[in-house]
Amino acid sequence: LLLLSGCLVHRFLLFIIWLSSFQDVAAAHYKTNEHTSKSTTAELANPPGIGVSGPIQVSPSVIPKYTSPALPWTPPMYPTFPDTYEPKLTGKCTADFQAISSIINTAASDCSQPFAALVGNVICCPQFVSLLHIFQGQHDVKSDKLVLPDAVATDCFSDIVSILVSKRANMTIPELCSVTSSNLTGGSCPVQDVATFEKVVNSSKLLDACRTVDPLKECCRPVCQGAIMEASLIISGHQTNGDKIPLGGSNNVNALNDCKNVVFSYISRKLEADKANTAFRILSSCKVNKACPLEFKEPTEVIKACRNVAAPSPSCCSSLNAYISGIRNQMLITNKQAIVCATVIGSMLRKGGVMTNIYELCDVDLKDFSVQAYGMQQGCLLRSYPADLIFDNTTGYSFTCDLTDNIAAPWPSSSSMSSLSLCAPEMSLPALPTSQTLRNHGFRGGGAFGALRLIIILVFMLYGVVRH
Repeated sequence: LLLLSGCLVHRFLLFIIWLSSFQDVAAAHYKTNEHTSKSTTAELANPPGIGVSGPIQVSPSVIPKYTSPALPWTPPMYPTFPDTYEPKLTGKCTADFQAISSIINTAASDCSQPFAALVGNVICCPQFVSLLHIFQGQHDVKSDKLVLPDAVATDCFSDIVSILVSKRANMTIPELCSVTSSNLTGGSCPVQDVATFEKVVNSSKLLDACRTVDPLKECCRPVCQGAIMEASLIISGHQTNGDKIPLGGSNNVNALNDCKNVVFSYISRKLEADKANTAFRILSSCKVNKACPLEFKEPTEVIKACRNVAAPSPSCCSSLNAYISGIRNQMLITNKQAIVCATVIGSMLRKGGVMTNIYELCDVDLKDFSVQAYGMQQGCLLRSYPADLIFDNTTGYSFTCDLTDNIAAPWPSSSSMSSLSLCAPEMSLPALPTSQTLRNHGFRGGGAFGALRLIIILVFMLYGVVRH
């Protein structure tokens, strides 16, 4: 057992070293938008979520703390993190940043400089956008306004980014998450103050729906999301609730989204910051888990090599694994996103004439669609429900993975994506194999740890490396 543990730690030390040199490549490939997915599955029939199956059940194992690795595994290959410092602010934003310091600290950690691009879609951007919602609602509680004037929004947005960067966050967060200072303004929404909002919206119903959001039910049986949409429709003028709102300029394609931001601002003002943050993160997880965030091209070579196979084929499996390897290094994804990604690619292959389940023939697992340790089949799938990166002065940054080596990638039943739903009562993650079978030789090396079912805490900075 000690030998296995030692080997496992050694393998993940190599993973850590490789990951540090990988960040620039990931950042170049990855762009995300909190409101819009670039995936071909941006419009699915039903938004998936945690579902009845819950998270993958695996046994916990934590990598023990070790001192810094000996040469040659020292900087510049070994990751280093910037020091914290006092930010230089504009002096024109009068908001009380201290009042939401816990949310700011969480966002800074979730968007840490070395790893923001790798975890942007699942961890960084949802938390950054939640921070903006909360700031918008609480920037001036003495005022009746739910939005910021354009000029003030620009200064405050600049200050928020400066504060995050001073706490080790990546300075490219706005570009990474496709967010600007306009997200703090009311845009074209005709309702921008508390009095008017409470006059036309059943605010008690809205707050009751979003005060406690159930992560196991919200994504498939929306409660808070439905209440937010109803309130947004009302204040945008597309729906009435007693008093009629003058449409004015709200007959704009962006009005509904602008009004959603106003609704988020109202919720942020009325709920405690931590409760609002939890609710917003769960709502974000519902969105990010319903689409594959990876960008990929048509699998022409795979279709050519695999169209007529009925048994394991070295050329087919080599082509398939090369294709998957070419897309998975963009970012870390969740287990639910991996199911969607596998289904998207499988549907493209079926549409091209590949009718055999080549995932099974070539032993493709869910974790193959997320970032892997170089030279090893140890992949990390993030959990499908909200989780944060953790920074510790002793161990550095870490996050929890669902290491799902033995969970086979699902092969779609047709070339259409319309049948995919992670919300069906009978839906669950693919079952683990009942017995260990031989890996298809020549395609991918399984390794001694290929069958381990572990939650791995990836420690990106060991004792003594973080600069105090």
